[in-house]
Amino acid sequence: MTSPAETRVVLLTGTGRAAVATLRVEGPQAVRVVDGLFHSASGQPLEKQPEGRVLYGRWRDADEGEEVVVCRREDGAVEIHCHGGAAASAAIRDALVERGCRAVDWRQWVRDSVSDPLRAEAQLALASAPTERAALILLDQLQGALGRAVDTVIASLSAGDAASADARLERLLGWAALGCHLTEPWKVVLAGRPNAGKSSLINALVGYERAIVHDMPGTTRDVVTAAAAVAGWPIELADTAGLRESEAALEAEGIERAQREAQSADLVLLVVDRSRPLEPEDEALASAFPAALRVWNKCDLPAASGRCDEGIEVSALTGDRVDELIAAIAGRLVPTAPDEGEAIPFTPDQVEVLTAAREKLACRDVPAAMALLATLRPASK
Repeated sequence: MTSPAETRVVLLTGTGRAAVATLRVEGPQAVRVVDGLFHSASGQPLEKQPEGRVLYGRWRDADEGEEVVVCRREDGAVEIHCHGGAAASAAIRDALVERGCRAVDWRQWVRDSVSDPLRAEAQLALASAPTERAALILLDQLQGALGRAVDTVIASLSAGDAASADARLERLLGWAALGCHLTEPWKVVLAGRPNAGKSSLINALVGYERAIVHDMPGTTRDVVTAAAAVAGWPIELADTAGLRESEAALEAEGIERAQREAQSADLVLLVVDRSRPLEPEDEALASAFPAALRVWNKCDLPAASGRCDEGIEVSALTGDRVDELIAAIAGRLVPTAPDEGEAIPFTPDQVEVLTAAREKLACRDVPAAMALLATLRPASK
């Protein structure tokens, strides 16, 4: 928590390369501390300037200091805009710390500044949203969708309507898996025998050569990952070593790593070379991963056996029917997409609280359920 007597500095912009960086100084001594380090071009002290006026000047040294733009805000805080390099913003932050300010992480600043914990977490999650579709859902939560849903559950419990409250909790938890993947991509692992075309397929899905491609079986000995999106949903594709028995120590290690990746995947794509006869290893893999989506690769070549059973035929080489595979992946990961404005829990902590509240409700412990739900709402004044 923040002390009212504390003056803090926070870097609001990202730490990567950028043209401009912005720092915010807030607290009772904000103007005084900045005034001791900022030299305006007009020579007038910051405290004499009206709120909202943008001032140009230099930092620390009036002649050769870092060029900055400073503005007093209506809430008494001061914003400092400097060159975007990490060294420039760090030097300004360090100078403020030397004058008594406390440096805080932007995530903690958001949590301290936004009274509604669900809105605060949504604001933080938005910064990590890898796709527009994920960001739009998180924006709905920032605008209060999840908070209103929790308030509805609390109101139902207060009115003695436990059945409605339970139904609403069940609906919320039904979106938990999707919500937690809005910032943490679904893991999609490509598995199969060596030389089935997994590396070529991941390149086709991603759109560029991320994986090693070679005609020699066993070329991929490690797990190669690539970020992608299907139907707007963020995924991480993992291209694994060919799964087979091997005596070579290095390749065996890669195969073991691939098996671990596949076991922890949200979806396994079982890639089969349809131009070659099926082997016992193919059936063994199908048995090991019964929920896998089977992908019959190399459909540009004559099929070695009869009609391919369940699955999708594609050609990683030509790109034929890759779009159908992408749609199938999206359908497996998100069978039903949420409507606009749907309330969706999006952090493991939120899911844990909602789950615990429903368990308390099942035990008819309504006060405990309400107490848990209250932790997701703004503290009463």
